[in-house]
Amino acid sequence: MLSGGLKFIVAKADKVDMDVRMQISEIFAEGFTQWLGYFSKDKNIIAKAFAHMFVLDQFYVAIANDKVAGMTACTDGKTFSVKLNKKELRKHLGFFKGSMAGIFLKREFEAPYENFPSNTGSIEFVGTAHEFKGQGVASQIIHHIFENTPYDDYVIEEVADTNIPAMKLYKKLGFEEYKRKPLPEKMSKKNGINNLLSLKYMKK
Repeated sequence: MLSGGLKFIVAKADKVDMDVRMQISEIFAEGFTQWLGYFSKDKNIIAKAFAHMFVLDQFYVAIANDKVAGMTACTDGKTFSVKLNKKELRKHLGFFKGSMAGIFLKREFEAPYENFPSNTGSIEFVGTAHEFKGQGVASQIIHHIFENTPYDDYVIEEVADTNIPAMKLYKKLGFEEYKRKPLPEKMSKKNGINNLLSLKYMKK
């Protein structure tokens, strides 16, 4: 697929003939900085601390010029796309913050969905590397997921209402909001996010 003069190859992360784990984590660190700032303001430290957690057979990556241009996970709503290891977190974040990350982020990242609908794919951790932004990377990965996974419907949970570029992308791809969760006032004031939105796409 051509985009901005570059050819992106989209494939499962565990099938790519290169080590993609650290590059995936760098994209994660870039995209989730506002959520992870308590643990470290240094994106390099965040990338190293969380590189272990990605379950690569649940991720799709776009590759261009031997670089990971973007990533997205797609699960069945029961299988986790990440698995945290407290030992690894403590190694990079220190004992106290690493332990806190292991407790609080495990609840966030490894919480099973309740009453997850059958034959539905959960799209998670959508991210694009900084140098490839605006080149249609996320669109290509998500289209690839639509075409190469067996689900009838797809959901994206808890998108920040302030993430306008992401919301524009998902609406362009055919996702529609079906639920919103207001954040507690204190948390809302701290990070500027009012609601977390849940989106759904149904194959025609």
